Amino acid sequence: MTAWTRFRERSWSGPLLALAAGLAAALAHPPFGLLPGLLGYALLLHLLDTASEAKPLRSTFWRAWMAGVGYFGLGTWWIGEAFLVDAANQGWMAPFAIAAMAAGLALFWGLAGLLYRIASPKSALRVLTFAGAFAALEWARGHVLTGFPWNLPGETWRAGSAPSQTAALVGAYGLTWITLAIAAAPAVWREGRGGRVALASAAAGLAGLYGYGGLALHKPVRQEPSITVRIVQADIQQDAKWDAARFAQIVQAYVSLTAKPYAGQPADLVIWPEGALPAAINDYLAPGTWVRQAIFDSVRPGQTLLIGGYRYEGPIDRPVYYNSLIALRRTPSDLEIVGVYDKHRLVPFGEYLPAERFLTQIGFKSLAHLGDGFATGPRPAPLRVSPDLLIQPLICYESLFPGLAKKNNDVRVLVNVSNDAWFGVTSGPLQHLNLASYRAIERATPILRATPTGVSAVIDANGQVFTGARLDLGQRGVIDRQIPGRGELTPFDNFGDAPLLALLLISVVASARLRAGKSLWTLALRKDSR
Repeated sequence: MTAWTRFRERSWSGPLLALAAGLAAALAHPPFGLLPGLLGYALLLHLLDTASEAKPLRSTFWRAWMAGVGYFGLGTWWIGEAFLVDAANQGWMAPFAIAAMAAGLALFWGLAGLLYRIASPKSALRVLTFAGAFAALEWARGHVLTGFPWNLPGETWRAGSAPSQTAALVGAYGLTWITLAIAAAPAVWREGRGGRVALASAAAGLAGLYGYGGLALHKPVRQEPSITVRIVQADIQQDAKWDAARFAQIVQAYVSLTAKPYAGQPADLVIWPEGALPAAINDYLAPGTWVRQAIFDSVRPGQTLLIGGYRYEGPIDRPVYYNSLIALRRTPSDLEIVGVYDKHRLVPFGEYLPAERFLTQIGFKSLAHLGDGFATGPRPAPLRVSPDLLIQPLICYESLFPGLAKKNNDVRVLVNVSNDAWFGVTSGPLQHLNLASYRAIERATPILRATPTGVSAVIDANGQVFTGARLDLGQRGVIDRQIPGRGELTPFDNFGDAPLLALLLISVVASARLRAGKSLWTLALRKDSR
């Protein structure tokens, strides 16, 4: 008996290997980019198949759940940094938050494993059943409560790469199905003709991703009037915002960068990130305040300034807070508010507390530090910031959601302001850049991204960051750039999740054929035994 055989006979070997499979799949995502880690899905499929052999149903759930713990543990460990910003009051919650996040998100993988097991597939076609079960539960992960579609398997590919362009056809959820089907195929390659066909189909699918993407990367963009933008990144760490004595320094950092001389044409649009100034918009933009005057002095006549921050409405003793993006235009004598966008998708635990009554009783509170947290704004809609510029704002993690903002042919650019300073110098902000860039691919529409500490960037309609139009973690400065052109309407623009439903239907049909074939085979054996 070999050492490997002895290891496999251990009761804990299956869950341990499942954990390793999830870790491998997570390492395939940027910023790690170890694409061989995609074979973790093939290992997971193998482990689910062996769990179905004379083992209870809970064994399948346990293995799939453990894979999810590895995947989400490595993919979201950076959330602990947010609790260390105010370590004295919230630091104790960091390990619990990381563990709860990984364990909770892994439940979706556990349920996907059960769904796969219930389908009882046996032939090589079960690769499609596996892809369908996990893609369906990944869609659910993006919609339950407010949803948290962080690091969808389909977004493993670096945004702007050839494989990522398929998101324009089927969206990130559809690309998740395709990625899972391709990555899991090696699990069945030794199963006769069906296994060879599955592996050959996976190879053809992978070639198709690169072939289609290579062509799509050269698609033309529309010729549109020139509009220039300045993105401001002041590199203000989150803990500095809790120090009232530094407020004036923070304001000065933003206004000095905003007023920095231009090498070429002055910007039509200036963008500050989410949470740029640590005070209520109502207060620092009140008439006569020194902050309002400082902002007025920093922008040029006719320029539009976008500022991310919080504002309040209602009675002073029970205010309602919103996480907002406001558009200000400088007139000859004042600042004029020309538009307001309120965030629609709020971050669980960060901006509101699920099961608030229970959690507050045991000491948990949201990171917002604002009363009962933020109120939900209306569904995302475009914002006209000037007569010739219609934008679609996406605040922070709203940029994770495929199809959250409905298509609008007049939207020139997506604007994603985010406060990734919460997560320090970790993989979180780098992952966020990659995930947000997929919205550009799905819509064939560029993105202007502004953060306090990085990564700020100008992203084209293919999801690629322009050379020289990126400010990384810890950098301070501005990005001056013309807004890139848009592509034509994409299939995802027109059909949304319909391609995903078609792919899931393929999984259902494959599973039904497997079950029907199994029933016919059983019936034939019974006849032969008579």
